[in-house]
Amino acid sequence: MTTIEFFFDYSSPWTYLAFDRIEAVAADVGAELVWRPFVVGGVFNAVNPSIYQRRENPIPVKDAYYRKDMTDWAELQGITIGHPPVFPVNSVKALRGAFLAIEEGLIVPYSRAVFSAYWTDLRDISKDDVLTGIVGRVGIEPARFFEYIARQDTKDHLRSVTDELIARGGFGSPTMFVDGTDMYFGNDRLDLIRDLLRKRAGAA
Repeated sequence: MTTIEFFFDYSSPWTYLAFDRIEAVAADVGAELVWRPFVVGGVFNAVNPSIYQRRENPIPVKDAYYRKDMTDWAELQGITIGHPPVFPVNSVKALRGAFLAIEEGLIVPYSRAVFSAYWTDLRDISKDDVLTGIVGRVGIEPARFFEYIARQDTKDHLRSVTDELIARGGFGSPTMFVDGTDMYFGNDRLDLIRDLLRKRAGAA
């Protein structure tokens, strides 16, 4: 069966947009969707430090178009994406919690709640009280959540996925791999994945 790996970090608005569509794309082409939480800051530090230079030296005309482009996509998908007062945010705790949500079969409602809390409600998802509210709403017991994300094996798991993405040539979020080797980056590349797999199915 074809697989689509979805490498994601909650701190990216473009990843929120891709998350909103990735399930439908996978279902449309009959692919297995594999959720891969990772720390995008760790990737930037290792292979894409220019992102920090870009933030320190903005290009006004490019930034204006960037905001327009994101607004257009958000309106198309019916998502509200605001300007969080804390940016970039430390999403590590939320990302560790994503592994528990995967184990519990709750990764979709959990991730939607995390993305919405940060990008729509403009809340700081690094804060324990914000995370407590999120996990309570999606059916994860808060004490279990905080015990889980504090475990060394959970920390190591997140670090290993981040290192894996770097080793496989990734440089940001969202990154998708079709069948392990065919890499795509960015929300708008989902249409390329859909087209590729539809053509494959038609040729089978």
